[in-house]
Amino acid sequence: MVDQLKRWLPAILMMASIFIFSSVPSDEFPSFYWADALVKKGGHMLGYGLLALSYWYAFRWERGKWWLPWLLAVVYAITDEIHQSFVPGRHPSLVDVLVFDNLGALIALWLTSLYLKRK
Repeated sequence: MVDQLKRWLPAILMMASIFIFSSVPSDEFPSFYWADALVKKGGHMLGYGLLALSYWYAFRWERGKWWLPWLLAVVYAITDEIHQSFVPGRHPSLVDVLVFDNLGALIALWLTSLYLKRK
């Protein structure tokens, strides 16, 4: 039981981090001027890439189960967008889920699978 909790702790921490960032009203977010979209959408990709990897870690890097961490990351992205609809100045975005969160998770899982194959 304790071993399972340790395996899931990174995923729990990533979900909590994403939830906390999503709880910040839009007017409290800093502006990155010309790089604003790059930084914010890059943050989506990085966050969901790390979330997918933390899920895969919880599944002990089982090679045939890469799709399950991807699916869990996308489902969490959907719930996060719903959560954002309740935060002042924020709104849900299907583009964030389908493009940035999805691609972040897929790229991280793909790169890690390449690394694990070489190892």
